[in-house]
Amino acid sequence: MVGRGRNFLFCMNFLHRLRTYNPKTRFSSSASEEGWKLIQFTEIKPFVERCMATVGTKKEHASQLADALIKADYRGHYSHGINRLHMYVKDIKSGITVHDMEPVTVKESAATALVDGQNVLGPVVGNYCMKIAIQKAKETGVGWVVARGSNHYGIAGFYSLQALEEGMMGMSFTNTSPLQVPTRAKKPTLGTNPITLAAPGKNGDSFLLDMATSTAAVGKVEICQRKGTNMPKGWGVDQAGKETTNPDEVLEGGGLMPLGGSEECGGYKGYGLAMLVEIFCGILSGAEWGPNIRKWMKTDRVANLGQCFIAINPENFASGFTDRMQELMDTCRNLEPAEGESEVLVAGDPERKHMSQCDREGGIRYHPNQIAYLEDLAKELGVAPMVSA
Repeated sequence: MVGRGRNFLFCMNFLHRLRTYNPKTRFSSSASEEGWKLIQFTEIKPFVERCMATVGTKKEHASQLADALIKADYRGHYSHGINRLHMYVKDIKSGITVHDMEPVTVKESAATALVDGQNVLGPVVGNYCMKIAIQKAKETGVGWVVARGSNHYGIAGFYSLQALEEGMMGMSFTNTSPLQVPTRAKKPTLGTNPITLAAPGKNGDSFLLDMATSTAAVGKVEICQRKGTNMPKGWGVDQAGKETTNPDEVLEGGGLMPLGGSEECGGYKGYGLAMLVEIFCGILSGAEWGPNIRKWMKTDRVANLGQCFIAINPENFASGFTDRMQELMDTCRNLEPAEGESEVLVAGDPERKHMSQCDREGGIRYHPNQIAYLEDLAKELGVAPMVSA
């Protein structure tokens, strides 16, 4: 079955990536990817579609999911790419996510809309919402759309990028399973609740922020546990809500700390950002929120995630936006690096390096373990595997 065994393989591959993670080289074409196998772009999307078709997914829905997963891998965010394919297969197969519905608009005004995702795949809901937001921004200057009844939708930046392609600013937010412990509390109550902002510069340049509001991912805590090492301070708390460097205490009743860590180090700001996302997503849409959302990797009930999508047309504001945006980015990039550093970057620059490598090679490189996992999934589903270059 596509179940516990698949989840285990996913976790093992994901943990391997985290174990070898280096923030300074994760998007480079250096030896960090030596031995990784190149898969041509033309192989990846049909493979995802074949896998999803075996569990009854509509072709158009499978296509939209494939686009979201491939975009994550293309940008170097492998944890949210086809490494998660098994999760979507399992959700459709079990019926916990439906395959025979479409998102619907429940309420709208000139600049806003409320959407019911009707429990279909997250990327289908996200695309539907962002398309509405962009159209409203073209007509009124701003489009603000919130959705309920959605599911995991991949990287948040996939949706802000859609507005960017139209010359607009784009924002997207989603709530997630409760993993984060609010400042001064001891119970995981909020998710990692990511935020993203895309803004256009000149000649195809852009700013793209895509980040969680917790300090660290739960997978990094699991790595420390497996290696028998302590975590850095600021990552998590024990079941009493006290900061700890012991990964066992975080994973056995504790939780993740907000971005910034302790209250003394500004963690209350990360907590506030996570609340902001929760308000935009769960509260505003009428979806599940905070601790009411199902636990991570549990599928005993529907997710009913809340999500928010915003498009802003700079032309409705002061003229010369892209000129000023470009000047801001270039000002930061041209700063003298600190000792031991080679360059100053802005959000989106590391991903751009990875994308350039993919473009040169005509595909995406995957770790051999990832390829083996996908081959195993293909065999289990009875579909043709991807062929490496």
